[in-house]
Amino acid sequence: MRLLVVEDDNALSAQLRCDLERAGFAVDLAANGIDGEALGDIEPYDAVVLDLGLPGRPGLEVLANWRRRSNAVPVVVLTARDAWHEKVEGFRAGADDYLAKPFHTEELVARLLAVTRRATTLVTGTLQAPGLTLDEQRQTVTDAGGTVHPLTGTEFRLLRYFMLHPGQLLSKSRLTEHVYDNDSDKDSNVIEVYVNRLRQKLGKGIIATHRGQGYMFGERG
Repeated sequence: MRLLVVEDDNALSAQLRCDLERAGFAVDLAANGIDGEALGDIEPYDAVVLDLGLPGRPGLEVLANWRRRSNAVPVVVLTARDAWHEKVEGFRAGADDYLAKPFHTEELVARLLAVTRRATTLVTGTLQAPGLTLDEQRQTVTDAGGTVHPLTGTEFRLLRYFMLHPGQLLSKSRLTEHVYDNDSDKDSNVIEVYVNRLRQKLGKGIIATHRGQGYMFGERG
């Protein structure tokens, strides 16, 4: 999954990017409300971490503008620990969740997973498909025979996106947009390489190819 972190504290945003990438996310950064709002409208993020005290444009205004334009990207807002009024205003503006500073990255990851699952109507705490269980902490997948397969970072992000969208026809360009951040070389042909790697680990039939259209997870190929 691909995230946008809008935070003007450079040290915090850099640490968040490092921690969230280790947790299996592709992460883009914005240091002010104007750039953050623009990126949130242009790029197809799976979720946004939005600080409210931003230069250029306040986070609440950014969020309200997104919602007014029917941008329903899940948003976790960051607030000061005792600023209860910011939490209320954030929910009124359309936030999906909030987290008070300071916080542990593990809690942020849990909240991000929760809001993205709600957005895809998946409410269970574990990503599962027939014969597969994805361990999001260890970034491994267990098959029907009980074999645990380690995944590279790209394999993990790709499989998680497939499992969050079972039975949907996903183009290479859509997969690329959600698996890589802005700093990556977004060559959609590389997706085919990683799809084949997942097939080698989990079976050829796990991801079906629709020639000229893309891929579908959970359909026998």
